[in-house]
Amino acid sequence: METVRVTAPDLERRAAIARSHRRLTVGIIGFAVLYVAVAMKLTDATVLQPMLPSKALIATNVPQLPPRQSALAATPAALPMLGHTHRAPIIDRNGEILAISVPMATAYADPRQIADPKHAAEKLATVLPNLNVAAMTARLSSNLQFVYVARDITPEQEIRINDLGIPGIGFRETEVRRYPLGRVAAQVLGNVDRAGHGDMGIEAYFDKRLLSDPKPLRLSLDVRVQAVVRDVLAHAFHEFKPIGAVGIVMNVNTGEVLASVSLPDYNANNFSNSTPAERFDRAVQGAYEPGSILKLETLSMALNKGIIHPWDEFDAIHPIHVGRFTITDYEGKHRWLYLPEVLVYSSNLGASHIALAVGGTDQRAWLQRVGMFRRLGIQLPEAGNPMFQPASQWGPATVMTVGFGEGITEPPMQIVRGAATIVNGGLQRPATLLAVAPGTEVAGTRVMKESTSIVMRKMMRLVVADGTGMAANVPGYFVGGKTGTAEKIGANGYHLHVNVSAFICAFPMNAPQYAVYVMLDAPHGTKATGYFSTAGEVSAPAAGEIIARIAPMLGLLPATGAEAQAIDAELAMALKPQPPPGVAPDVIPFQPTPPNAIGAAPASVPTSPDAYGMARASQPTPPNATAIAPLPPPPPPPPGAAGAGQRRADASRTAQTVALR
Repeated sequence: METVRVTAPDLERRAAIARSHRRLTVGIIGFAVLYVAVAMKLTDATVLQPMLPSKALIATNVPQLPPRQSALAATPAALPMLGHTHRAPIIDRNGEILAISVPMATAYADPRQIADPKHAAEKLATVLPNLNVAAMTARLSSNLQFVYVARDITPEQEIRINDLGIPGIGFRETEVRRYPLGRVAAQVLGNVDRAGHGDMGIEAYFDKRLLSDPKPLRLSLDVRVQAVVRDVLAHAFHEFKPIGAVGIVMNVNTGEVLASVSLPDYNANNFSNSTPAERFDRAVQGAYEPGSILKLETLSMALNKGIIHPWDEFDAIHPIHVGRFTITDYEGKHRWLYLPEVLVYSSNLGASHIALAVGGTDQRAWLQRVGMFRRLGIQLPEAGNPMFQPASQWGPATVMTVGFGEGITEPPMQIVRGAATIVNGGLQRPATLLAVAPGTEVAGTRVMKESTSIVMRKMMRLVVADGTGMAANVPGYFVGGKTGTAEKIGANGYHLHVNVSAFICAFPMNAPQYAVYVMLDAPHGTKATGYFSTAGEVSAPAAGEIIARIAPMLGLLPATGAEAQAIDAELAMALKPQPPPGVAPDVIPFQPTPPNAIGAAPASVPTSPDAYGMARASQPTPPNATAIAPLPPPPPPPPGAAGAGQRRADASRTAQTVALR
């Protein structure tokens, strides 16, 4: 057995070594824990929850700014503070987004803080591919304290520019107005300028509302109907090559505009590259002679006053000479016409006699009453004014020509509103682009008897069933309407063979709900139309196609079987109606002595059965109609009033035939 002697110093040394081992172990464990903690923190900060750029640099929220000032009026120092407050969206009647503001950013720089402008510009070009490096280098080399780098950049671009780490680069929050449907209702919606204010269309009219109320602005437009109308109109535009076209759909019982199309148009997201012709909204800015469509008003006012009746007859044999002008019928029947035939065959002679029977004073009063002399009251600042002769020049010639749609110009939307009043029972309601809550009864002003409206609906149905509007007939929908072909006015008078061809209709005529209007400005006939460019050939077919496509969308199904037969019976009217038992028909004599004063016409046209009860053969048939002095030419229309004008004598011709359909 070996004996080991351990001395006190050995024990002390061994104890010191043991203490060192324990301390080393604790230190190693401590460093390991610290390392793990740091590693976990780095993983969390870089992988699990990465740090985002400061909200002061990234436009994630729109700031509440003081009242905005124009960017043009602001000083350079104030420019970085410019921004846009939130602008409410615009939606259609079904909630489809028509216009919305998208958060964007504007990048700017303080050149005083940029040491190497060329290097900074080259780095910016890696994010902004369209950046002009040379121009940006020059701007960053200036002594200014603020210059724009890029406007309307996306959040992704903002982050990438921020990551470049260029001193002196900053960002301001902005908004950009976007129109998701592009060309759909572009002229109606309008545009928003750089300062965030509307400067056209709905955007301008409701500018304060869109900036103060975040709720979406609901319009009466239906994008489905709008798309159909534009599609059909674009096809007609391509086929007949007019200089412009208009398509409108209106609810006749509320005045709501479901579609308003004007061609040519433009992409609302590319407003700056659009042309004036594309921005021009022909539906409300254009002023056109309505042509024979205005015969609806002529017959309505005479029926409403009880001056004429459906069974009355009118001379459509003898032309009417007005100074060096001659009024005649296009494809006239050359016989006496009953009242329904005057409308169905679109007789200018019959309409002229009816207008004379009413007289100038009452004619003007009626047109004023139905809104033809007032600016169109619709929510568009561009809405135009009608053009017409003053009362001092409203002589017999004007009475007759206005009676069949010449000598007065109206925006197409005004014509549609007038037709809606005629077919809806005689209640005038303003045209509106704001949606009306379903089930809401819109108040109207009565301008004609309901009985007058019923008679007019039956005659309008005859126009489509047997007259000039047959191409618009859609089985089961009982369409009724009126064609209107007006010779286009130029600087030196009317252009022969250059027409404004329009068609107005409503459906179903037993209980009208919607009016449809199609107008082509200076269309060219094709082989399929026999090279005619009249409304019955070029506009009525488009209206019929629109009805066939939109009616099911609007919840209207075609009537069939017994239901269709019952509606046919309800709308039935003979082209040559017989008077009630014991009532003698009135026969308007050929060219009665014309009035010399504006209000003298009714006295010159007898209205008693005895006066008109004579046989037709006993009517006087003078060889020459009474000559009426022509009106002096009115002043030229204001610049920009495309299609507008008044009736003017053509000094280069000694006579002209007025024969519109």
